[in-house]
Amino acid sequence: MQNTNLSPYREFSAREWEALRKGAELTLSAAELDQLRGMGETVDLREVEKIYLPLSRLLSLYVEGKQSLFGATNAFLGSAQKVPFIIGVAGSVAVGKSTFSRILRHLLARWPNHPKVDLVTTDGFLYPNAILEQNQIMDRKGFPESFDTDRLRGFLNDVKSGVPKVSAPVYSHIAYDILPDEQISVSSPDILIVEGLNVLQPARVGAAESDATFVSDYFDFSIFIDAETDIVQQWYVERFLGLRETAFRQPGAYFQRYADLSEDAAITTATDIWTRINLKNLNENILPTRGRADLILHKSTDHSIDRVLLRKI
Repeated sequence: MQNTNLSPYREFSAREWEALRKGAELTLSAAELDQLRGMGETVDLREVEKIYLPLSRLLSLYVEGKQSLFGATNAFLGSAQKVPFIIGVAGSVAVGKSTFSRILRHLLARWPNHPKVDLVTTDGFLYPNAILEQNQIMDRKGFPESFDTDRLRGFLNDVKSGVPKVSAPVYSHIAYDILPDEQISVSSPDILIVEGLNVLQPARVGAAESDATFVSDYFDFSIFIDAETDIVQQWYVERFLGLRETAFRQPGAYFQRYADLSEDAAITTATDIWTRINLKNLNENILPTRGRADLILHKSTDHSIDRVLLRKI
């Protein structure tokens, strides 16, 4: 048995974590939660109370502390520079990062000392399909080399430097590509949440000096959404089956060819895609970054978070 005293993390059960809520009020209604919840996700208001409220309280304390530090620096320099607090959220495809990030954004924005909270996903920083095809890496979409990391680092550098308005590209899961004529703007947020597969990825071995900065170097706090690999595969297949009846049938959908598959054929196809692409990326690039996170949220088979690990060193 592992000696948890030697672990860099303190581990909490869901019940132990809930006890750290300490007066944080639920500011989310059932109707709002319905709008934030993604396909296949089962998070309810009870889990928001148990897991998300203590986390929002912890992060609010972190933000307040960082704001005080920046205030002291501004007083020393005689300036009024605003520096956003940036939170990174990492984890596998189909593990629930997007739903988690949307709920967290909503709750953090209800705290009085940081009401402006923005959310961007790193999907927008994928290279367009034309470039992926040109470089013959279309089947490695989601792997580190499929992202325009220089552009992502530049975006985060501008946000962290206090540039008043910074634009990011937009990705469509329907078109399965970057939308060239669309942008999302981030304007001086108090908090920015950055959600993506590989946001905790370190620099490549032998990288040029210009590539030595990690995306995570811009984060003030990082979170990894974790679950057993076979369970995530099950969620991925279930989501694929659900999309077969919804998004795959939309006009212009990239995966429209899968819409009329039988259930058995759809399961076979989803399992193949998972094994060839997503599982390989998870094992090679995503899971190895888990130990770099400040907080690990472990999910059980029913999608609920059953363990919380908070970094202590």
